[in-house]
Amino acid sequence: MFTIISIMFMGIGIGYLLRDLRFLQKVEKSISLTIFLLLFVLGLSIGSNSLIINNIGKFGWQAIVLATLSILGSLLASFLVFHLFFKKGGNE
Repeated sequence: MFTIISIMFMGIGIGYLLRDLRFLQKVEKSISLTIFLLLFVLGLSIGSNSLIINNIGKFGWQAIVLATLSILGSLLASFLVFHLFFKKGGNE
């Protein structure tokens, strides 16, 4: 886990240092396509795993609860960040 996080932070640092290169400006367009491809391959691997498919009824509700709570937590966090840092105007 530390290796993955370290690689991510190294990428952030290198991206910050090289942020003015034109090549990196064009990389942003391919990120969404790459994420879609990764999600598709993940779906293929889950669909081809008979152990997961046969037991989906046992842990499917847990996945629904985790996904719902994750979405609600993300919405709450983004709402708080927006109101604490980006909301303009007010009585100040």
